[in-house]
Amino acid sequence: MTKIIAVANQKGGVGKTTTSVNLAASLAAMKRRVLLVDLDPQGNATMGAGIDKRALTLTVYQVLLGERKIAEVRLHSESGGFDLVPSNRELAGAVVELVEFPEREMRLKDALAEALSQMRSAISEVVEQYDFILLDCPPSLSLLTLNGLCAADSVLIPMQCEYYALEGLSALLATVEQIREAANPQLTIEGVLRTMFDPRNNLANEVSAQLVTHFGDKVFRTIIPRNIRLAEAPSFGKPALFHDRESRGALAYLALAGEMIRREEEAFAAQARAAVEQDSAFAAAAGNGAGNESSTDHAIGEDTPR
Repeated sequence: MTKIIAVANQKGGVGKTTTSVNLAASLAAMKRRVLLVDLDPQGNATMGAGIDKRALTLTVYQVLLGERKIAEVRLHSESGGFDLVPSNRELAGAVVELVEFPEREMRLKDALAEALSQMRSAISEVVEQYDFILLDCPPSLSLLTLNGLCAADSVLIPMQCEYYALEGLSALLATVEQIREAANPQLTIEGVLRTMFDPRNNLANEVSAQLVTHFGDKVFRTIIPRNIRLAEAPSFGKPALFHDRESRGALAYLALAGEMIRREEEAFAAQARAAVEQDSAFAAAAGNGAGNESSTDHAIGEDTPR
């Protein structure tokens, strides 16, 4: 079953795009079919995947406005091994076009609903072709981020272990809850990913411990370290895995991909066990019912003493 994951955090500089690109490459390296959708007008995920955003004629902009289908827009990242729906600064115009309506106080609500359904329906057309679809959302709670959250099954939240990041996490979780109530009741938290982690920093260790206390198993065991190879890989137009495979950053994202796959397999196995237990309980109940019915029939046929 395809998993659609929005990689989101309205606070910038937390490693969101780095996570999107490197996780996509790591999942692809593990023989999973991956589509990365760049929803950020900065187009950093597009450039990090080795595609020149300045040379693009079709992007996710046309997909959001319903002018093109994903199958017409997607490209293959040779440097990453995954498919990509690219983006560039043209995408910033999508928000303006959706807002600039007469009577916009009423029209904006309708335009928002239409735009959100565009992304969901666009993805549904290609969903069977992939194991994972990653949505790289912009660093803000904008219309574009809402598109991603409404189209996703779950949210992966990269964050640095620092005070301001905790505040941003609270705001994002409140938005996720609003999205659940208004548009996407199935939206869940995929997990919280600690990024740019420096174990020598006491504050980082304290915040990390707080995250584990509050979110428990929702915090990924994998921790992404602060690593120069992760920082320099985008300038070569490739994920860290193909820039320096043995670097700590590349190995960390491979570990994250492995952890996510294990989680999926464990969840599937748990569902299968629950289904078997339910079938067994049903069979047992049906057997008891048949036994009781047989006893009743026998009692009816017996002679009663006079």
